[in-house]
Amino acid sequence: MTTAGGLSGAVGISVRPNSSAACLVQKVGALSNSLPGAASVQVSGCQNKARNGQAIRCAMATGKEHGAVTAASIVDQNKGGLRGKLNKVVLAYSGGLDTSVIVPWLRENYGCEVVCFTADVGQGAIELEGLEKKAKASGACQLVVKDLREEFVSEYIYPCLRAGAVYERKYLLGTSMARPVIAKAMVDVAKEVGADAVAHGCTGKGNDQVRFELTFYALNPELKVVAPWREWDITGREDAIEYAKKHNVPVPVSKKSIYSRDRNLWHLSHEGDILEDPANEPKEDMYMMSVAPENAPSEPEYLEIGIIAGVPVSINGRNLSPASLLAELNEIGGKHGIGRIDMVENRLVGMKSRGVYETPGGTIMAAAVRELEALTLDRETMQWKDMVALKYAELVYAGRWFDPLRQSFDAFMENITATTTGSVTLKLYKGSVNVTSRKSPYSLYREDISSFENGEIYNQADAEGFIRLYGLPTRVRAMLEKGI
Repeated sequence: MTTAGGLSGAVGISVRPNSSAACLVQKVGALSNSLPGAASVQVSGCQNKARNGQAIRCAMATGKEHGAVTAASIVDQNKGGLRGKLNKVVLAYSGGLDTSVIVPWLRENYGCEVVCFTADVGQGAIELEGLEKKAKASGACQLVVKDLREEFVSEYIYPCLRAGAVYERKYLLGTSMARPVIAKAMVDVAKEVGADAVAHGCTGKGNDQVRFELTFYALNPELKVVAPWREWDITGREDAIEYAKKHNVPVPVSKKSIYSRDRNLWHLSHEGDILEDPANEPKEDMYMMSVAPENAPSEPEYLEIGIIAGVPVSINGRNLSPASLLAELNEIGGKHGIGRIDMVENRLVGMKSRGVYETPGGTIMAAAVRELEALTLDRETMQWKDMVALKYAELVYAGRWFDPLRQSFDAFMENITATTTGSVTLKLYKGSVNVTSRKSPYSLYREDISSFENGEIYNQADAEGFIRLYGLPTRVRAMLEKGI
């Protein structure tokens, strides 16, 4: 879970421009954090560079020391730490308690500099506030923030949507799709800053550790991977708080949620507390993206979703970017109580878990794409697509996004959905999504053939011979049983 909390006081870090403890703060895109009460920072140098079309602003900062964790306060970085020596580690960072504690733990145990990395995948502005101050207060030497929302939707969500990938009949793979885009960005950042290792805050019981690490292995097998939850002696929140106090790391001030949540532009997941008993009904105050269907508007809303080659491109004739389109559908769908899923699933590590998911925009998109395929795909193609989609979903769930098999499946899906172009009109009403219209220039539906009236193409008399031949195996078996 990512905790969005503030720090109780500002912390400054004293940095000499050419010292080994100099800190480089990176920000990406339009994200700019306002930090009330933070220590003043002088910018002594700035350099702009571009990577993958995203501008990264770099600033060398100097300021007065206020007792924050310094490079030498935990361990002599030239000699290494308690568990070995690493040069620089890129940490998947949220600003919550766990990742705040991981920063000094890495420095103490591996004698390394720590680069905190945060990906904006649509988790919301509140979870991105104050990250620079939190990272510096924990002892990190760099903060990198990248806006991955458009890449996340266009290059990860849309391929799964086009494939019709659904895990165990219900799960639309929200967290599963987000981890590889984050991990890929971490590999890129590791190269940019010269890191020799990456780290994450995933526990040893979950799926996310696998998703992160398989991506690291696929994209840069030379990177070392550190997973503190599999190594340290911290067993819970109280232990983490004590460790933070011992190392002068301010504990993030936030209200502790009773649920473990993960949010991105595609979905919001809920686990833990009463949900750990599958017999318990979720409490209504748990939901954050959608209203209860019974409290949704009493009037239905109609939406026309435009689709090109199996992916949505417009709402009611308005073309939108992938991230903008999904964000708008989330608002509309949530208002009508759409996209709530309660399921018990089989985790990759072997155990069962119970989760509740809110996926309003994704539920609308999936319904539209699936319905348009009814017009554009023939029977055999649709059946093969559905079979491949099951394995596709398993690969994504298991973290094998960069596996050649998934990439080959993706080429298959892209090819067979090339003509899945047109529009679908949906009726949204109190938690339901019903199709009212579908149109495509590539439709295989022919009214002159399907009509009950006789036509030139389909002669109803031909059906007799077809039935006799199609039913021949059935007839022969019955003849055998009756001794005919």
